[in-house]
Parts: sequence; structure tokens; C-alpha cells
Amino acid sequence: MAIFSYVGRNASGSQVKGTIEATNANTVAEQLSRQGIIPVAINKSKDSGSTDIANIDIGELLGFSVISLDELIVFCRQMYALVRSGVPILRAINGMAESSTSDKLKAALTDIGSQLEGGYTLSTALSQYPKLFSPLFVSLVHVGENTGQLDGSFLKLANYLEREQDTRKRIKTALRYPSFVLGAIFIAMIILNIFVVPTFANMFAKLGADLPVTTKMLIASSNFFLNYWPHLLVGSVFGFFGLKNYLKTERGMYLWDRLKTKIPVVGGVIERSILSRFSHTFAIVLKAGVPLTTGLTLVADAVDNTYMRDKILAMRGGIESGDSLLRSANASKLFTPLVLQMVAVGEETGRVDELLEEVGDYYEREVDYELSTLTARIEPIMIAIVAAMVLVLALGIFTPMWDMMSAFKGK
Repeated sequence: MAIFSYVGRNASGSQVKGTIEATNANTVAEQLSRQGIIPVAINKSKDSGSTDIANIDIGELLGFSVISLDELIVFCRQMYALVRSGVPILRAINGMAESSTSDKLKAALTDIGSQLEGGYTLSTALSQYPKLFSPLFVSLVHVGENTGQLDGSFLKLANYLEREQDTRKRIKTALRYPSFVLGAIFIAMIILNIFVVPTFANMFAKLGADLPVTTKMLIASSNFFLNYWPHLLVGSVFGFFGLKNYLKTERGMYLWDRLKTKIPVVGGVIERSILSRFSHTFAIVLKAGVPLTTGLTLVADAVDNTYMRDKILAMRGGIESGDSLLRSANASKLFTPLVLQMVAVGEETGRVDELLEEVGDYYEREVDYELSTLTARIEPIMIAIVAAMVLVLALGIFTPMWDMMSAFKGK
């Protein structure tokens, strides 16, 4: 969070100055309004971007999640039970802070409890921690506060996060086998270049054999690896962090997110998974009473894919210009005719949220089928890669040995 300096006037008209730590200027204005201060000027402090090296989180630096989905799910489930039982929000938050096993979540909940004591709403306090609570999370809590259905909001969030976690686990399980095979091939190539190929290269050099092209290529590859492995290692490290930083840019993130949906075999699974998340999330925000255009903005952030996000925001733009949800969805070219037909029925009957739930379930079934057959479809590709590697080794190492044996027999 950044530090903002403000100038304002209180209820008596006197000028007041101070600083507030918040995510953006709008949050500062909201906090000042709750304190009875009318803001005149809000500026971001110049030193707000400075970072104390001692406070750098290595996990965040390497790109790991601040807290796990398991912790968020437990938090939502417990908040649902406490709020439904009539426990005051402040007492529930303080109790969760005491019982939390995550240091980051405990510190955040402790500060949120302090803000609640200062008169802030729960959604405003949660918005101070965007790395822990997404805009969708905060928005549903805000809607629950305004409608008196805060327990229902936490239940919807818990169900949404559980569905998200289940999808991630299934994708990881399906990709475990090909990841293991590719890792084994990578290790095998290193061992071959370091130990196997140099041994045969020395033997061929002593015998003065006339080597075929494949053998020369293997020896050249091995020599390059042995002579330049420090450069390759340093280059790999710089390349990894360089690529990671590029993917954090708007352009790099967009290209990578678009590429993920186009990858052979796996791309279809990723795309259907994102569309399932979109449909379920959109249904949740509509059931909570969020306006259509606002809901699309929240869902665009929730899909966690900038390529799909642009498509969804284009849908929102179409609706704002007067188009129906069906026409906007059709123009996005994201959905199949069957799904578009279900959306049309939802608009005609006024049950868009229910039909979107069915659309989400439809895509979930598609993802289940794709994941169940993913390993079977990847296996031939893995076998072809291994076969190609064995073929190159056979042609590069054993062919000259057979030639030498034939020459000795001829003598």
C-alpha cells in the first residue's frame, strides 16, 4: 500500500492535514468522509514507493501466492458460520485473527479489526489488502453488507474458491505425468552430453573412424555443452528472470495469456476452465444483486487471464452501448452456439444467473472429460519424443560402431 498526504476541512471548517496508508486515492477519500473530513487535496507521498529491504518477502519476490486457497476457504467458511450464528463482525474478525495459522492473514485480520473499531465497514477494511482479497471478494462482501446477507456472501465465496481449488488440482494431476517425462528427458540429455557422448567421441578419435553426420552433431553438441556450460547456466538464470519480468508487463502478460489458450492439447482445457470460472463467477455476482456492467468488470478481474479479460470488457462495452448480453457474448466469439442459446433463454426468461450456472456446469463437464483423456492424448507425444531421442543416439553412436565392426570383419 502507498502513503497519501491529504488536506481537508472538518465539520467546523478548520483545515486539517495528515497522511493515510491506503491502496489508492479513492480509498483515502472514503476514509476521510467517514471521519467527517471533506478532502480538498490528496497526493501520493514521494517516498511511498520506497521499500525497506528487511521487509521484502522472498515468496512474493519469486511470485508465490501471499496466502493459499485453503486458508481463504477456511476463512470464508468460518466467517459464514460465525455471521450466520449472529456473532458480531468485530468479534468474529478478532477471533479469526487469534486462531489463524497464517502470519500474513493474522496480521491483516488484526489490522482489519482495528479499522472496524474505528468505524470502517468490513469491505473497506478488506480493500486495504488487495494481495489477500481480490476485487471480486471485496465486492461480494460489500453487497452482503448492504443487503443484510453477509453470511450468504461468504458462503458464495467459499463455494467459488473450493471450485477454483478443485479445478487447479485436477489440472496439476493431469499434467504431472508429462512434466515427469519431460524432466526425465532433460536430465537424460545432460547425462548423455557430460558422460556418454564424450566417452564414445574419445574412442572414435583413437580409432580414426569416419563419422556420419549424426555422430558429428552429437559430438559437437556435447563439446558445446562441456565448454560453455557456465555461460549456459548464467544465460538460463538471466533468461528466466528476464522472461519473468517481461511477463509481468502488460504486453508480455497479454501475449502469454493468449498463447496459453492456443497450446495444442492443453490450450482447450485452459480455455474451458477459464470460461467455467467466468460463468460461475458472473452468476454469483448477478445473484448478489450487482449490476450487469459492474459484474462484468469484477468478473474480468476474476478470470486471471488478460486475454480473456479484454474479451469480457469488450462485452461490457457492447452492453453499455445498448447491445444485449446475447449480442455482446456472440461478438466476443468466446462461446459455443449451445451456450449462446442458453444465454438467450436466460435473457428472455429473466433467469440469466441460473442459466449462467448451467453454462458453468457445462464447461466443467467439458473440462472433466478433457482432463480424463489428457494423459492418453499426451502419451503418444511423449513416446514420439523419447523414440526420436533413442533414434538419434542409435544413428549417432551405434552406426559408426557397426561400420567399424564390418571393416574389421572384412579384413
